[in-house]
Amino acid sequence: MSIRSTFAESIGRSSYWFLHRFRNGGSSLPGKLTLTIDPHILHSFSKKYDLVIVTGTNGKTLTTALSVRVLRSKYEQVLTNPTGSNMEQGIVTTFITAPRPHKKGLAVLEVDEANVIKVTQFIKPVAFVFTNIFRDQMDRYGEIYTTYRKILAGVRRAPKATIIANGDEQLFNTDSLPNPVIYYGFNHQHRPAFDAPANTDGLLCPKCQHILHYHLRTYAGLGAYFCPHCGFHRPPLTYAVTSLNKLTPTSSTFAIDGQEYTIGVGGLYNIYNALAAYSLGRYFNVSPAQIKQAFESDERVFGRQEVINIGDKKVTMVLVKNPVGLNQVLDMIATDLRPFSLGFLLNANYADGIDTSWIWDGNFEQFTHNDVRQYFTGGERYKDISTRLTMAGVSDLWEEPDLTKVVDRIKQLPTDQVYLLATYTAVLQLRKILAEQGYIKGGMD
Repeated sequence: MSIRSTFAESIGRSSYWFLHRFRNGGSSLPGKLTLTIDPHILHSFSKKYDLVIVTGTNGKTLTTALSVRVLRSKYEQVLTNPTGSNMEQGIVTTFITAPRPHKKGLAVLEVDEANVIKVTQFIKPVAFVFTNIFRDQMDRYGEIYTTYRKILAGVRRAPKATIIANGDEQLFNTDSLPNPVIYYGFNHQHRPAFDAPANTDGLLCPKCQHILHYHLRTYAGLGAYFCPHCGFHRPPLTYAVTSLNKLTPTSSTFAIDGQEYTIGVGGLYNIYNALAAYSLGRYFNVSPAQIKQAFESDERVFGRQEVINIGDKKVTMVLVKNPVGLNQVLDMIATDLRPFSLGFLLNANYADGIDTSWIWDGNFEQFTHNDVRQYFTGGERYKDISTRLTMAGVSDLWEEPDLTKVVDRIKQLPTDQVYLLATYTAVLQLRKILAEQGYIKGGMD
């Protein structure tokens, strides 16, 4: 490393230590300070790590976490950013605060779609993992095609890296790239050709703009698609989910290429994340048996269906940020046949996306079939989500905009089981409060 890089890293490490010792954390500021001193600091890490970039709209954090579990069954040290701090400054903080590897290490990092190019400008990854592309934070990304172009701009800086892509996502099959490509997806059923619902993202063929048809559709626009007009179709899959065996709100049991696996989170969308991690593991020659053992670890992931005990309440906190992800979470919760309470903490800061219109695409109406004893809302934009729930037919609703009071209100709920949906900064704020009150070991930042 150069003298400048060494000095920049030293300042970053010192600021990180100070913030975590005296200010209850901070993952962006150390990276910002480091980049101010040395804007090219990421280049200094290119010789220390082989890098895997996980990117896409939904599922980055869980895919990264599962991938790290899988790869640690083979590699002694795998660096990652577990709290989802996935922009340039957070990624720099991850590198500068990591223990220095004795030999070349492996880093598996989730990277914000618009920040892929900022990373690949300095570090050429050995592999990319693509999860999906959905409408998300329209104020930042625009439409789905714009988001994908941001990713491709970064990928084109690393033409030798292997791409491990969701084959059920048609956008990942539209551009000819020099990179080797491995596709994963679902092959658990095959139906006669049918259309997707009219409001589905990516409904039109990206080649000729005619309506796509499907032989299998998992959710949104994902599945075994084909265009009857131009012949565009899903590519052959290297790894596939071949059966769905048992789905509950807290676990998923399924088969990949005929072998059964279980993960400790619910939701069809999380099976995609597991499949992506499986595909990456196989790329690194991790055995199916090792992957199975890694999946069955009971580690919880920041903001992703982590269960927190508050008094006698079991609170399942789930991060939500866009309509497709929201509906997948709602579908998962709807499989719970027990009485439960449902809350939503809505913020609209930059990291959340300042446009909250996506909540209107959430199918809250489906809970007329569930035993929901109490609804509640909070966060800076609680009025927005309260209005949405009221329009869905909810009448028994309490509001608490002050998150410091939400914990006490949760203790008063009429059910033991509580589902709490929250946007990114609301998760951070609530976890800090829970840490201060001793319900969790420490706030994540």
